[in-house]
Amino acid sequence: MPCTFTPAFCRIDLAALRRNFRRLGPAEELMPVIKSDAYGHGLLPVAAALADAGALRFAVGTASEGLALRRAGFGQEIVPLMGCLTPEDWRVAVASGLTPLIAGFDDIAAAAAAARACGAGVLPVALKCDSGMGRLGFTPDEAPELVARLRAHPVLAPRFALSHLSSVDMPDEDAYTDMQAGRFARFLEALRDIFPGILPSLGNSAATLGPARAQSGICRPGLALYGGNPFTGTEREPLGHGLEWAMSVAAPILAVHPLRAGESLSYGRIFTAPKDMRVAVVAAGYATGYARALSGRVSLLVRGRRAPQVGRVCMSMLMLDVSELPDVAAGDLAWVLGGPAEPGQRPVDAQELAQLLDTIPYEVLCLMGGLNPRVYA
Repeated sequence: MPCTFTPAFCRIDLAALRRNFRRLGPAEELMPVIKSDAYGHGLLPVAAALADAGALRFAVGTASEGLALRRAGFGQEIVPLMGCLTPEDWRVAVASGLTPLIAGFDDIAAAAAAARACGAGVLPVALKCDSGMGRLGFTPDEAPELVARLRAHPVLAPRFALSHLSSVDMPDEDAYTDMQAGRFARFLEALRDIFPGILPSLGNSAATLGPARAQSGICRPGLALYGGNPFTGTEREPLGHGLEWAMSVAAPILAVHPLRAGESLSYGRIFTAPKDMRVAVVAAGYATGYARALSGRVSLLVRGRRAPQVGRVCMSMLMLDVSELPDVAAGDLAWVLGGPAEPGQRPVDAQELAQLLDTIPYEVLCLMGGLNPRVYA
């Protein structure tokens, strides 16, 4: 019997994932981002679903993730977005036929040395431009020196020019997005004089869905692939309608018991029953990614209806007020995310939890997907 720490589980809807991918445009215009274990959805199952939907390339986080894809038989172009950190990373990237990221001048010599050591012939590489994100990459002013150094290493063949937009999901930041696009265009122009076949890749999910698509080349959607709308709460929110959350999370109810008026519940006694109640104890908590800071602030879906969470969220248990759901019993499922809802009821989603926690849905998905066993549908 395998050792597990929770009976909670993530249900990953691969059909929804494929529909989202197709909703985002032609496969030849996309490089779906499946880094960080596919945002908690599972690297290999997600890659298989996207390959079935026609994906031609993948963006991962590390060379190790790229290697895992190759060992599983995936033949798509693969770009590790964090680059190669060690000589072993470079060796793995070259030997596995990845397209490693070059984000600094030291990377050029390292990539060329690895290519020669592995007898790779010509190594395709991706060149990172810092267009205004302030993380990795060359500035447009460094492009001439970059070109000169690349020409000194003909073993390297620039395949992609990449950059990343910092605030394209914020319509009031359109001027900054346009500035970034302009800087990237200058970088690309300098490269294309010598490498005319290089492919641009600028856009993320918001650019894929929004007006920046025209400037984005090959888009790298992440959140939208998994069902999140990057424009939620903005005037462009309708652009993301039709996306479907691929992850739902459920846990069994361990017990249902009465709580009398005046009795308290859970750590710190932050909840006292204002009247006689029925309480359900659910096998989920902060160890399964349901933040303690959500205590008393949200509901879970049980038998298709929302039930308020009450009392302090514990490590592996939380409590619900099921007074209005008389048929709820031990063994029923409580849905932390998603789940079947009755008419007029709305499942909890990662966006709702993220707003309550003053964070982003990426964090919710990565945590819950990484901490709970996954089942696929």
